[in-house]
Amino acid sequence: MTSATLPAARWWLATLLFGVAVLVAGSTLGFPPTSHSADPGYGAPVLAFEFARGQDDLVSVFGPDSDPMQVARLAAMRTGNERDYLYMLFYAGFVASGLVAFARELGSRPLLAAAGLPVLAALADAWENWLLFDIQTAFTAGDYSPAMASLPWPVAAKFLFLALANVAIGLALAQIGRWGLLFGSLVIAAAVPTVMGLVAPENFGWTLVAAIGGGWIVLLATAAIACWQAVVRKRPFADFGEAAQQPRAVTAVRGARKPFGRRQR
Repeated sequence: MTSATLPAARWWLATLLFGVAVLVAGSTLGFPPTSHSADPGYGAPVLAFEFARGQDDLVSVFGPDSDPMQVARLAAMRTGNERDYLYMLFYAGFVASGLVAFARELGSRPLLAAAGLPVLAALADAWENWLLFDIQTAFTAGDYSPAMASLPWPVAAKFLFLALANVAIGLALAQIGRWGLLFGSLVIAAAVPTVMGLVAPENFGWTLVAAIGGGWIVLLATAAIACWQAVVRKRPFADFGEAAQQPRAVTAVRGARKPFGRRQR
């Protein structure tokens, strides 16, 4: 098969490998599993930390000085944010590679431009982490960090860029067969709660991870199918639906019986 026949095979392979790396890195971040008294609507304590707006919010995440678990939570949060930098590289490569693969499959320049969205999200995430380190250091010393005033901007930008990237993935999928339309629509619909999570994180913060993660699961499954399509069927992923229907058409033609006897006029 030539590169013209399989225009995105290498990009799908990169998407698959980056996706596996995201799963492995995400499972070893090491963030604290519980907070002191943060609202359960945040879901993970790290989200409660990202949306902290004052010292009381930090106490609800890490606990007061009298809490024997405070030191362990602070240490786990710092470890998680340190490892998060590698995770950023993996998820940016994963989503960007997937969008480039879709762009090459469909010949779409807008999708190629959308590949910059996860890169922007990772940059916002890196800025966010830098602020979180400063905030945590000040909290450990019993001080207030002015960085807390800037924290909402990179947090919102990160989730919005990732949500828009998922919308682009959904729109791309919707152009590839009936199953693509179904799962693409689900990915787009799952991105909608991002707005609720940003507006009222104390109630809907958990939806941010669910909305982004749902799209990533669909993208990883798509990359696996696209790689199988390229290796086994020697066809691009854009022909996945047609490839599934072709054998039935061929069978019908081969199974046609010739008329017996004289030719009817």
